Amino acid sequence: MVKAIRIHKHGGPEVLQWEEITLPPPGPGEVRIRNRAIGLNFIDTYFRTGLYPVPQMPFVPGNEAAGEVLAVGPNVTEFKPGDRVAYVATLGSYAEERIVAVNSVVALPEAVSYEAAASMMLKGLTAEYLLHRTYKVNPGDTILVHAAAGGTGLILCQWGKALGATVIGTVGSQEKAELAAAHGAHHTILYREEDFVARVKEITGGKLCDVVYDGVGKDTFLKSLDTLRPFGLLASFGNASGAVEPFNLGLLGPKGSLYVTRPTLFTHIARRETMVEMAANLFATVASGKVTVPVNATYPLKEAAQAQIALEGRSTTGSTVLIP
Repeated sequence: MVKAIRIHKHGGPEVLQWEEITLPPPGPGEVRIRNRAIGLNFIDTYFRTGLYPVPQMPFVPGNEAAGEVLAVGPNVTEFKPGDRVAYVATLGSYAEERIVAVNSVVALPEAVSYEAAASMMLKGLTAEYLLHRTYKVNPGDTILVHAAAGGTGLILCQWGKALGATVIGTVGSQEKAELAAAHGAHHTILYREEDFVARVKEITGGKLCDVVYDGVGKDTFLKSLDTLRPFGLLASFGNASGAVEPFNLGLLGPKGSLYVTRPTLFTHIARRETMVEMAANLFATVASGKVTVPVNATYPLKEAAQAQIALEGRSTTGSTVLIP
């Protein structure tokens, strides 16, 4: 028996229950992992509230963690007990231990801590595909990062700067503005006090942005279109303020023949070869020092409800990890 957070019905943070579960032995192509650190992400709240569907009730939330292999199933040759690993997988990481398909697991270099790995598998791989695959950022580009002081935002700011882009970040407070600036944002906009569209026009001298990375959703989506140059791209990759409402595609023409996409990490990592390549790029960038992953808060796993309350209340910065 191991302990895990389980959800029996959709609702607020109070539905997160600390319970005992039984794990079967790992099957073919599976490994059993002892989680040492577990990532906290907004997507966890989407599954909790029912915004995203779940395969069954009850379920264990969570999509990323890092730890060591305890056992391997038949036909698994890539890993062995004792190996340091990290993973992004479907639901189930809010647990002391779990079974994971080997295709979702990558080897963790000694240079990367469990806490850093757990907080950057989902967020860091998201930044990797956004910057290198959704829109390939080149020197001289101007990028707009919403929620620039959040976990994904801080990685996007640092990595975007390292790629030679001018980085503009929107934040909700002066403290968060300072944090984003310390992690690569050349310009910060206090979106609660300033019109971010007007400020982008001012900062860029009217040239606007090549790409907007928007993990906020409903509150920022439409206005973000007005910060893009002709043929610019808006990547809407999250819904922190709520799901984007249906909109008229015809708006994209007069605003500059714009592109809009709604990418997901799990589409990008569906092929193991691509996932391994993305993880190698991420780990190498972190090991080089170009990107650091600030873990600004930790909670015991059994206090996951308190962690999600802090996340939804926008009181967190950087990454938060849960420790079993």
